[in-house]
Amino acid sequence: MPASITLSSLNFALPDGRVLFSDLNFSFNQECTGLVGANGTGKTTLLKLIAGELPPSAGHVSVSGRLAVLRQRLAPEPGETLADLFGVRAALANLRRAEAGEADAWEAADWTLDARLAEALGRAGLAAGMDVPLASLSGGQRTRAGLAAMVFGAPDFLLLDEPTNNLDREGRDAVASLLAGWRGGALVVSHDRELLEGMDAIVELTTLGARRYGGGWSAFEARKALELDAAYRDLSEAERQLDETREKVQLAAEKKARKDGAGKRKAIRGGAPRILLGAMKRRAEASSGDLQNLSERQMAEADAAARAAREKIEILETLKVTLPSSGLPASRTVLAVRNLVAGYEPRTPVIRELSFELRGPERVVVAGPNGSGKSTLLKVLTGTLSPFSGAARVAVPYVMLDQDVSLLQPAETILENFRRLNPQSEENACRAALARFRFRADAALQQVATLSGGERLRAGLACVLGGPAPPQLLILDEPTNHLDITALEAVEAGLVAYDGALLVVSHDSAFLERIGITRRIDLSSGPQTLFRNVIHGPDFT
Repeated sequence: MPASITLSSLNFALPDGRVLFSDLNFSFNQECTGLVGANGTGKTTLLKLIAGELPPSAGHVSVSGRLAVLRQRLAPEPGETLADLFGVRAALANLRRAEAGEADAWEAADWTLDARLAEALGRAGLAAGMDVPLASLSGGQRTRAGLAAMVFGAPDFLLLDEPTNNLDREGRDAVASLLAGWRGGALVVSHDRELLEGMDAIVELTTLGARRYGGGWSAFEARKALELDAAYRDLSEAERQLDETREKVQLAAEKKARKDGAGKRKAIRGGAPRILLGAMKRRAEASSGDLQNLSERQMAEADAAARAAREKIEILETLKVTLPSSGLPASRTVLAVRNLVAGYEPRTPVIRELSFELRGPERVVVAGPNGSGKSTLLKVLTGTLSPFSGAARVAVPYVMLDQDVSLLQPAETILENFRRLNPQSEENACRAALARFRFRADAALQQVATLSGGERLRAGLACVLGGPAPPQLLILDEPTNHLDITALEAVEAGLVAYDGALLVVSHDSAFLERIGITRRIDLSSGPQTLFRNVIHGPDFT
């Protein structure tokens, strides 16, 4: 029987009572499926329910075939090696005894084991011995090792949670290649649009349930664009009906007023008895009350339809942002690095003889494999690490947003952080700036500590770029890690609207293309001078 996963009337609520899934019915077949959705919709929770790590509140999960799960973070146990991760410690020990000529191990030896292990490691783009401790590997290398171990076990269905997080370009390509050649089923939670492009289908998880879109990310975006067009048509129709309802209500009220007035005048002229006049008054009041109730109901229904259409558009439409100018001239030297040697051990520097400069509103990415010195360079530029030799200077006002957005105070609200970072801004200006990043009304009063990773970065951008004088240089360290697609698009919108200079560390080529990166500094090739026009002068004496 082909591998499959079936969700039947699945319900799940968090300990605080918030319902993530209600009567969810869905199936995943033997294909590569990308699972997307906003932070908080329960993507990782759904993987845990499928893997049997969490019990559903109601309903059930049926799995046909064997599952293998890759975590977002692979935390090694003390002394754990690659052999332990692959589950082959005993088999390898027996094989080595057989190779040494021990007769008792000869018959039970798996003579294909070394070749199969090498093939699995190769498919994940990792070259390492089975005795290597997992703790000695970088986060990206551990992710690749986990993928290799999954493939080696030959499961029927892979469950991957953000498999390309913390991977360099080579690692991302290895994951994409592995999935492209995978013939079983796979369910992949990811915000990596390059990886999602290779999926057979995209499933979007929302508070309304799950919906499948055939094809990869481009097909998904095209379908969502059609849905946005349809939502605009629905809004136009809802607003037309709202206007017509207002007009009908007004005409009915005017007609009723004229009729009541004419009846009252006729009764007075005809000398009708007082008791009859009283009855006519009561009937008129009752009729007016019925008309008022009907009018309010019709207006409420028409207004609700228009409001629902607007909300759907806001969900579907990519955030668009307008920002004040940074005032950075095109000819201004933003930063310059000359003959930089830096790292943590003088005898083994991470960066050697690096020279480059950035002028005007350029958008530059710092690239290279894990361990090539990208974060080291940012620490030198921001003054948190002193170089061994050479010089690095930032010549304009700048802000650094690290992966934790540590410039925000967690105990403060978004609004309080904005006021602290932009003390010259009035309350209304603060509110308007935050609203441009979709922190409207009470949303601006959320405590930073309660925000998701995507909301925190969006709040950081709002506080930094939304003020009256944005910095002329913005430095970003892996801004797309742990963000959902909605948060990514919001961040991209803010950066597209920003007219200052950008220096970005990122492996996400789709993100880099969307924010308009124009140049690349590659730290993978060792000592180099990347640009000839290195700044000389008093700052470099």
